[in-house]
Amino acid sequence: MTAMHEINRESWDEWAAIHLRDATGFYNIAGFKAGDDTLLPIEAAEIGDVAGLRTAHLQCHFGLDSMSLARRGAEVTGLDFSPVAIEGARRLAAETGSATTFVQANVYDARRELQGEFDLVYVTWGAINWLPDIARWGRVVGSLLRPGGRLYLAETHPHAFNLSEEQGAYRVAFDWRNAPDAPTVYQSQGSYTGDETPLVHGRFHEWAHPLSAIFAALISGGLQLDRFNEHETLPYRLFPSLVEEERQSFRLPDGVPRFPLSFSLWASKT
Repeated sequence: MTAMHEINRESWDEWAAIHLRDATGFYNIAGFKAGDDTLLPIEAAEIGDVAGLRTAHLQCHFGLDSMSLARRGAEVTGLDFSPVAIEGARRLAAETGSATTFVQANVYDARRELQGEFDLVYVTWGAINWLPDIARWGRVVGSLLRPGGRLYLAETHPHAFNLSEEQGAYRVAFDWRNAPDAPTVYQSQGSYTGDETPLVHGRFHEWAHPLSAIFAALISGGLQLDRFNEHETLPYRLFPSLVEEERQSFRLPDGVPRFPLSFSLWASKT
């Protein structure tokens, strides 16, 4: 497990350096510095009023969403395992005058590394697929929340995560779930942002988690499911044929049978 974690971290360090340059504008760092909000359409529509909420943003990458939540009035601590990402987040916070705190740590160590209890734990887009043990993650989330505190999670739908597209047809290409010691391993040639900078470290380990495992993880953390939504859009082009309706909101093309591309949920600590 440790070796797989370190391989992923090396690759994410390299991606973080590329993403902080933002040569393709994928992350809109220039816009953020000018005052733009970086929350994407689904979470922007669902997050509601966060003013005054003590918030832990887990797997925050280099912190744009953390700082956007802070601009909305939340008291935010972002956590990520990549030192390159966290260094970049702290630099952006200093440049923009954000009071957001950033901590470099494995998400499984969040309870040890973060002080106190939180009103909101925030997790979005490309986070839980890097976790070998989803039940342990649920317990970490539960340990961070105060009684009555809430988790907001927005992610790629497990159904879509198991598919690939070939010549316009979608087929099951990946296991619906992975054991902790049997991840899906792939080699990336470049960043998902479209930056063509060649990678030295491009090996990744990912884990698929079905909805049943995600819900069970919430229960194991002492949470109850309050709201669950499925969406026909994603903030990235998972399949080549997806159509971009608005910035970073992709849908299936016309004439294709519909299936959910993403989901979001609220869960509260009992």
